[in-house]
Amino acid sequence: MSAEPGADVDSDVDSDIETGDGPDISTANTMRERADESRLKLWVVLRANRLVVTGVLALAVFGSFVALGAFIVPDFAGTLESGDTKTSMFATLLGAIVTGTTLVVTISQLVISQENGPLGDQHERMSNTMDFRAFVGDHYDEPAPVDPSAFLRKLVTETEDRAKALRDAVSDNDDDELREEVAEFTDSVTGNADEVGDQLTGATFGTFDVVFAALNFNYGWKIFQVERLAHEHADSIDDETDAVLSELRSTLTMFGPAREHIKTLYFQWALIDLSQLILYAALPALVVAGGMLAFFGTGPIPGTTLGVENVLWVVSAAFTVSLLPFLLVVAYILRIATVAKRTLAIGPIILRRSQR
Repeated sequence: MSAEPGADVDSDVDSDIETGDGPDISTANTMRERADESRLKLWVVLRANRLVVTGVLALAVFGSFVALGAFIVPDFAGTLESGDTKTSMFATLLGAIVTGTTLVVTISQLVISQENGPLGDQHERMSNTMDFRAFVGDHYDEPAPVDPSAFLRKLVTETEDRAKALRDAVSDNDDDELREEVAEFTDSVTGNADEVGDQLTGATFGTFDVVFAALNFNYGWKIFQVERLAHEHADSIDDETDAVLSELRSTLTMFGPAREHIKTLYFQWALIDLSQLILYAALPALVVAGGMLAFFGTGPIPGTTLGVENVLWVVSAAFTVSLLPFLLVVAYILRIATVAKRTLAIGPIILRRSQR
């Protein structure tokens, strides 16, 4: 089953569980398997380094500008030489850079403002965090890890262990259909948990690796399957099996808020990184845009290089450098928006049409 929810990437609960011969227990687990998109697109949008994506976008803008001016609109170079096109272009860019940088400072203030507040708010944040850690620790009879990747890996590992315990609990059950469904479900959970656990091992918060691995754990569908098994086979489930099912459901349920919390922290981290990078890029962009106005303006830039007018090379390069702050926004927001869209819902809810 392929899902890449316009909602929760892990909240893949298919409303049509009946597929001919019986219930569809297992499903595609990782985001790539659930996605109805190409591997290359997902890599560019999510996995690729954001600075590399920005560089590729800059090269694409530069190459397109030169190609359009040299081959598609050959008169454009003459327009740049004789008219005030350069002045209009870079005067507009200069104002846009200043305005955009001001907006970035505003974004940074909004992100940072979430960390500020009166003592009561800070106490509530601390209490909520400690309550959840205590709940997780009591569930596993040991303190919850403090590292985000280790914390998520602990939840994933415990889910795998409880799924195996469920399989053992029904091994002697007289309900053949229950045993078969639990065996298939356990295989699905184990395979997904092993893959996500390997991705989380060594992953460092601040990079996208932790969030990406968390998105690959299809916890919502698993919650639904646990609920379905408990409901449809209620007559065949004894107290021991029911307790194991309850523990498995609790473990899966804890993964949702844990993932959302770490995702939120990553969003704040990424937005602060973006703000810093834009401020860094704004300085050379201002210098280049201002330099084009001050030193070239409407004056000519004579000569040709590689058969292309020098004015086109210079203006294309200056235009690309001036766009760097905007290209950084595109690269970062593309990832953040994609993750946000795929995790709109929490729990066993599916919003993406292709998964229903």
